[in-house]
Amino acid sequence: MLKNIDPILSPDLLQVLAAMGHGDDIVVVDANFPADSVARQTVTGKLIRLDGVDAVQAVSAILSVFPLDSFVEAPARRMEIVGAPDEIPEVQQEVQREIDDAEGQALPMASVERFAFYEEAKRAYAVVATTEGRAYGCFMLKKGVIFF
Repeated sequence: MLKNIDPILSPDLLQVLAAMGHGDDIVVVDANFPADSVARQTVTGKLIRLDGVDAVQAVSAILSVFPLDSFVEAPARRMEIVGAPDEIPEVQQEVQREIDDAEGQALPMASVERFAFYEEAKRAYAVVATTEGRAYGCFMLKKGVIFF
């Protein structure tokens, strides 16, 4: 146990977050996402499981230690709803609030078409599988820089 570290952040997840560099992506996905097969194609090649944790909790915990990239237009992205790309479901609205709270300002997520999301996820640093039961609870977060 560590002080001031969200207990959702498992040792495996903390190691991955610390090892990632500026511009690397971490993907947080719902229970329906093909997490294991996609994770095998990522930089780490393994899936990080957060059983019993929903996507909102996972993103909130990650953003408590993870800087978003301030050098790109959209450091946070969401999977688009098939046939309704401009519709933003409740789970995505909740994650948007977590992002805005963590950043202290509005930082709208960009949307990524479903199959393009799968392809981008394969090039990510790692995939984090949650047990989020709501559809389209899939997100990409690009790591930024901490200025000392």
